[in-house]
Amino acid sequence: MTNREVELLAVGGGPANLALAVAVEELGIDGLAENSLVIERGHTVEWQRGLLLPWTKSQVAFAKDLVTLRNPRSKFTFLNYLRSVGRLDDFINMGSFTPYRVEISGYLSWVAQSLQKVKFELGCECTSIAPVRDASGTLTGWLTKLADGSTISSRYLVIGAGRDAYVPPVLAGLPADRLVHSTQYRYRIAELAKDKPHRVAVIGAAQSAAEMFRALQNDLPTGDVNWVMRSIGLRAYDTNKFINELYYPSFIDKVWDARPEGREQILREMHLTNYSGVETDLLQDLYTGMYLDKLHGVDRRRLITMTDITGAREEGDEVVLELTDRRSDKVTELRLDYVFLGTGFVREMPAMVRDLSAAIGLDQIGVTRKYRLELNEESDAACYLQGVNEATHGIADSLLSVLGNRAGDIMSDLLARRSGQTDGSGRTNGTHRTVDELAAVPLSADGALHS
Repeated sequence: MTNREVELLAVGGGPANLALAVAVEELGIDGLAENSLVIERGHTVEWQRGLLLPWTKSQVAFAKDLVTLRNPRSKFTFLNYLRSVGRLDDFINMGSFTPYRVEISGYLSWVAQSLQKVKFELGCECTSIAPVRDASGTLTGWLTKLADGSTISSRYLVIGAGRDAYVPPVLAGLPADRLVHSTQYRYRIAELAKDKPHRVAVIGAAQSAAEMFRALQNDLPTGDVNWVMRSIGLRAYDTNKFINELYYPSFIDKVWDARPEGREQILREMHLTNYSGVETDLLQDLYTGMYLDKLHGVDRRRLITMTDITGAREEGDEVVLELTDRRSDKVTELRLDYVFLGTGFVREMPAMVRDLSAAIGLDQIGVTRKYRLELNEESDAACYLQGVNEATHGIADSLLSVLGNRAGDIMSDLLARRSGQTDGSGRTNGTHRTVDELAAVPLSADGALHS
C-alpha cells in the first residue's frame, strides 16, 4: 500500500471540482496549486455521462461556465474553449445561449487537460475518508483510501462527488439488472438488443424521465414504452427572467440570511422551477412525436398519469408493477422487462459525507456560508462540501449556475485559513487578499494571472 501527501485533495472530477481547480490554479499562492490534486473515479471526463445523448442541451446559459461569473478574463472560459476547437463562429451563429450537453462535456474535458499546475487523475475511486488526529487528539487532516488500496493524505479536503441515486422504496426490492437509473441509461441501453420488443416503464415526470422516454423511441424501436407518473401531466420549467434571478450567485446570501420560515418558502418555490418540469422544446418534441404515432396508428408509447406504484415484484422472467389510479383507486398490473428510473437523487447528504461526519464525531452536518464543514472543534484542517448544500444555500447549489463563484468563496476561506488569518472556528483575523482582489490582477497575454 502506498500513501501520497498533498495539501489539497478534491474528490470528484465533475464541474464543481473542475471550477475549484481553475480557481486554485488562478488564485493559489505559495505552491498551493502545485500541491493540489483532483481525483475522478471515471476513466474519462464527461458531464451527466448517463444521459450524454447527442440531442440533449444544457438548461443553463453558456456564460455560467466554470469561471466566467468569477473571472470573465480567464483562459478557462467556455468561449475560449470554442475558439480553441474552431467552433466559436458557428456557436455564435446558432443564436442560442444554451450549448448541447456534449459541448459542455467536451469543455470540461478540455479544462481538465488544460490545467498546468493542479494535478487531475482519472480512474481513482474513493472508497472511504477518515479524519487524522495527532497524539493530542487534534484534527490535522484527512486520509482518503482508494479502490486500489492506496491512500492520499491531505490537510484540506473538498468533496464534490455528487449525490446518491434515488430508488423509490417500493422498487428497491427488484433485482438490480431490472432497474436502470438515469445515471446508467447510456451504458445499460447499449446492452439491450434493439430488435427485441422489450416492455419497459419510465418512472418520474421531470427532465431525466422525459429524456429517457424520448431516447427509447430510437434505442428500442420495437419496444413498448409506458411512462408512469403521479402528476396529472407534464409541465414546463418556469424560465421567465424574474425566476432566473433566483439562480444568481448573489441570491445565495438571501437564502443564507433568511429566517427558517422564509428559507422554507424560498426552497419550496425554487423546487418547482427546477425539479418538477421539463424543458419546453423537449415537451414540444415529445408531443409532436406522440401525435405522429396516433396519425400513423402506432401504439408503442403511452403516458399513465395520476398513478401510484403500490407494489412491485419479480415473477418468472417479468417485473410486475401494481399501479393504483389516484382518481378511481382502481388497481391494475403492468408486466415489464425493465424499469427506467427518472427519479433523481437522494436528498440527504451522500453516504461518503455521512460516514465522514460520523467518523469525526459530529451530531449533525452543517456548513459555513463558504461551504466549510463545521467541525465543532479547533483545527487547521478543513473540509468543504460542493453541490449538496441546497438546504442552506439554495437550489442552485447543485447546478452549474454558481460554480465559479462558489469556487471563489471556498478559495477565499481556504487562503485565509492557510495564511493563519482565521482562528479555529474560521473567523477572520485581520485582512487578507480576497478572491475579488485576486481576480482583478492583470492578465498576461496567454490569460494567466500574475500576482
